[in-house]
Amino acid sequence: MSVDLRLRHDRLLREQAVSMFERGCGYALTAGRLGVCAETVREWQKTYRAIGRSGLLAMGVKYARYDYETKVAAARAVVDGGMSKPEAMVRFGIASATPLKQWCRLYREGGAQALKPKPKGRPKGSVGAVPPTREEELQERVRKLEAQVA
Repeated sequence: MSVDLRLRHDRLLREQAVSMFERGCGYALTAGRLGVCAETVREWQKTYRAIGRSGLLAMGVKYARYDYETKVAAARAVVDGGMSKPEAMVRFGIASATPLKQWCRLYREGGAQALKPKPKGRPKGSVGAVPPTREEELQERVRKLEAQVA
């Protein structure tokens, strides 16, 4: 049986955490009652606030992709606008702080251009110059000789 080691806590545990968040419990109390690391529950709470119940429960099921405009807007709001990262996560619907931190770093280093999507796959090699045919060689020689005579 294959076990996904990236996801250590099952959906039931996260559902219990969500119900406690909805009742107004903080991450420390929730972590204590569920027997989970407080930092993990704190990240769950950030995700819950940013994208809601369905987003937290879908963790490990799908990989979120964000378009260029969202990346630039979020990074610009944090770096230039002074918005906090949790506020930006909520406003732009970003599930995790990790990509937001990366976008901010890239934005500081290279501006909005650094957040543009990179081309995928191996770059296409240049096509080598096709050697000229005998006829083309002769035509070129005639042109050169005509230029010398003229």
